[in-house]
Amino acid sequence: MTPLKKLTTLAFGTAIALGTTLVGTTASSTAAPTWAPAASAAITPGVQMYTDGAQCTANFVFTDTSDNVYVGYAAHCAGLGEATDTDGCLNESVPLGTAVTFNKGGSLISSGTQVGTGTLVYSSWRTMRANGETDPNTCAYNDFALVKVSHGDKGKVNPSIPFWGGPTGIDTDGTAAGDRVWSYGNSSLRFGLTPLSPKTGISLGDTAGTGGWTHPLYTVTPGVPGDSGSAFVSADGLAIGTLSTLGLAPLPLSNNIGDLAKELAYAQANSGISGLELALGTEAFDPII
Repeated sequence: MTPLKKLTTLAFGTAIALGTTLVGTTASSTAAPTWAPAASAAITPGVQMYTDGAQCTANFVFTDTSDNVYVGYAAHCAGLGEATDTDGCLNESVPLGTAVTFNKGGSLISSGTQVGTGTLVYSSWRTMRANGETDPNTCAYNDFALVKVSHGDKGKVNPSIPFWGGPTGIDTDGTAAGDRVWSYGNSSLRFGLTPLSPKTGISLGDTAGTGGWTHPLYTVTPGVPGDSGSAFVSADGLAIGTLSTLGLAPLPLSNNIGDLAKELAYAQANSGISGLELALGTEAFDPII
């Protein structure tokens, strides 16, 4: 398995990380933030996120009891290793407090237009190392980080997934082989061609022996470097997981997603963020089957 962070020569292991390097609970316990209209919001699931030159894609929006707003992406997007480094308990990451930008229209030529800023406040990789985590499945598949949106940019946020709508909640029972899944990726490799961002695909079922931490699947088109972190939802619009790796063997061009319910539960227990929860979309989920 390999995370999808950096655009490098692919080593044919079992996966490759999906970013690009360039020049719990869902019912709110407090009043929801005032979201920007979905049609005009600049910061949503699917927005590009840049960390020290590495481009990834936002998955979901989260809130806390202090009216802060967070955007999730893959922890390996803030990692310091190679694209083939996937074990969060073994790899170094940039420090908390690192600046992250939200961008649109990024490509291999430029990083596009910056639409907001934030700060890395939680990384499962850093947290697992600090905790001395030893469970191999948690180390291998807990690939989740949170960026706190700057106060001045909170009014630009909407939690709805572009094109599809939702999320409607959190999936807690994994996927079965043949289940349909929906996603929205925004790799800079697509040169801003947003018609290629919506994706749908088929789950390959839960990977045996991983305790439900990871779910392999195929999508059209496959997730590529830069899509890393993208949201995946079920036929009911429930948040299933976050894009982590590209499979090369034994399932070429498959993708692997980390289980959001488990990733979020770990963050709730270890991030120090009070009342951390998923923000539901303001737009109804429409799978357009």
